[in-house]
Amino acid sequence: MVTAIVLIKADVTKIPTVAEELASLDGVSEVYSVTGKVDLIAIVRVRDHEGIATAVTEGVSKVPGVLETETHIAFRAYSQHDLDAAFSIGE
Repeated sequence: MVTAIVLIKADVTKIPTVAEELASLDGVSEVYSVTGKVDLIAIVRVRDHEGIATAVTEGVSKVPGVLETETHIAFRAYSQHDLDAAFSIGE
């Protein structure tokens, strides 16, 4: 599994609509509305790097209202939440 964090600048008048459409795309697991230099952050989880290319270039960037994207590929996850979930299976 490959994870990418996609920072998205969007048309501010369309943020809720853009976020909903992004969340419905294949490979996009979560979308957050945030403060700062970007408007939305999408988490993309796919099988391989080709899947990221497809999800971002053919999906995320083509959503009406998306003005700009910046994609960061994750190397490792250090989330206690993920570790707790993995060890709670079957309890």
